[in-house]
Amino acid sequence: MQLQELVALAIVVIFFTISLKDVQHAFLPKFKTEKSFQHLTYAVMFALVLLWSAQASVKDGLQIHFLALTTLTMMFGWRSAFMLTIPVSFALVIVGKLALFALPEFLLLSSLVPILISYAVFSLSYHYLPRNIFVFIFVAGFFNGGLTGSLHLAINAGYQLNLGNHDWKTILDNYLIFVPLLAFPEGLLNGMALAILSVFKPEWLRVFSDRDYIYNHHHKK
Repeated sequence: MQLQELVALAIVVIFFTISLKDVQHAFLPKFKTEKSFQHLTYAVMFALVLLWSAQASVKDGLQIHFLALTTLTMMFGWRSAFMLTIPVSFALVIVGKLALFALPEFLLLSSLVPILISYAVFSLSYHYLPRNIFVFIFVAGFFNGGLTGSLHLAINAGYQLNLGNHDWKTILDNYLIFVPLLAFPEGLLNGMALAILSVFKPEWLRVFSDRDYIYNHHHKK
């Protein structure tokens, strides 16, 4: 295992430890007692396996696929969302879509970092923008999804460039060119999902509260 893989593994283990308490106290009690929540969790994980399996490999280390991690983060919170991506990533290894040695880097760059970006955008919108359902859908959903997908490609490109796996021209012409093409559908995917959930199934969104986004139309300090 190379140095960058060891560093990625160490970061993943640290955040795994940080996330464990949330899973034990918030996720698992609900998962054990509510069958509907179990079915929802399994369905979401299966959908992620299918979505992440449909990836296009431009060059070695430069894969393109939809993330849907903004929606996952809004549904489960960032800690539990990260933990759920671990078995999903192992499933990709089993079906041959991901090499085992590449798992730590994948969990870091294609799971943890996008989840943290998604939660950061949501948190900033929650604290600094008016709290209403339209801000939630369009900022925490559409804008957040598009930005997260774009930054995911940019960060992965920078990582591959830093390792010297590809030169800048190769990355720019074959990978970063897809950023504007991917931003809109990624934003649309997450925005539509959050719009539907916030209207029909708000109880499935951990970060959504009627008190904040429907009945409270003014942000009070």
